[in-house]
Amino acid sequence: MRDIKYLFAYCLPLSAMLALYWQGVWAWSTVILAFVIIPVVELLLPVSTSNLSPEEVSAQSGKRVFDWLLYLNAPLLFGVSIWYIYIVSTGTPGVVELTGLTLSTGIIVGANGINVAHELGHRSNRGEQLLSKIMLLPALYQHFFIEHNRGHHKNVATDKDPASARAGENVYAFWLRSVTGSWRSAWKIEQERLEKEGKALWSAENEMLGYVVVQSAWLIAIGLIFGWKGLAGAVAIAVIGFLLLETINYIEHYGLRRRLLASGRPEPVSPVHSWNSDHQLGRIMLYELTRHSDHHFKATRKYQVLRHLDESPQLPFGYPGSMLLAIVPPVWFAVMNPLVARTGKNAETGLG
Repeated sequence: MRDIKYLFAYCLPLSAMLALYWQGVWAWSTVILAFVIIPVVELLLPVSTSNLSPEEVSAQSGKRVFDWLLYLNAPLLFGVSIWYIYIVSTGTPGVVELTGLTLSTGIIVGANGINVAHELGHRSNRGEQLLSKIMLLPALYQHFFIEHNRGHHKNVATDKDPASARAGENVYAFWLRSVTGSWRSAWKIEQERLEKEGKALWSAENEMLGYVVVQSAWLIAIGLIFGWKGLAGAVAIAVIGFLLLETINYIEHYGLRRRLLASGRPEPVSPVHSWNSDHQLGRIMLYELTRHSDHHFKATRKYQVLRHLDESPQLPFGYPGSMLLAIVPPVWFAVMNPLVARTGKNAETGLG
């Protein structure tokens, strides 16, 4: 069962396919699954804090089936995205139906696109890294590969990191700060790399320029093939996809800060600097992203062997439920600010 449970993650793209095929009320299938059914089920199911034994970790880490479960998301991602673009460019769905189709597809761009790309982006294999960049394309977020791996993991839980939400900051202000800040950070990181290697900023060696070219070509191709409606649809699902990512960023590190040492540098990253969730259904659907504390503790650890760590702060709800709370700031603050304040011995929260 441990090897096949992640097949349930395919329920998300399957629900999007049903939405696109049947349309009508089914257009909202993925939205209802992700943000109604899963949060409710997670409230009913017990959390699991169990970890694999060292022997099991060694065995599970080497199983290729877990890698292929990630790879198969690529054709699903592009298939669902292009199918949606075709429908909006050739059909005449009503406003409610179109909204449902757009949200359902955007969720796939975020959950099965960016999230899987995030896992693959931490791999050392060049082929997996390339697949990661390709899977970030529908979200128009390829700079994430640079900023997340070389910026976020270095600066997490500090004011230098645009993807670490501050205590008292609402999710909408965070969206603006993180989206723009991550883009600027990726350019800065790439510029510093090129300068260190003695290469020109405006050259083919600049990965950020490459991403701009590739993403522009993607949009131009869609516009030429599917017209302005298809182009608008492609942009819409990209925005939904990366805002889904940023909402996850928001709940993962909200209010947690690393203390500054006497040297002026922040303390080392530890499990206390990420919010963790052991709600089992969300863990499966997001390929263990919710065990985020261990991911930051050792970013190269594969998703199937991530651990529960007792010292990590725990979200009261799973990721989908927490995201719903986050979009209603007064409710989010009422639930989370007291929890953030309790971590004061571990992080400078800014809350009394």
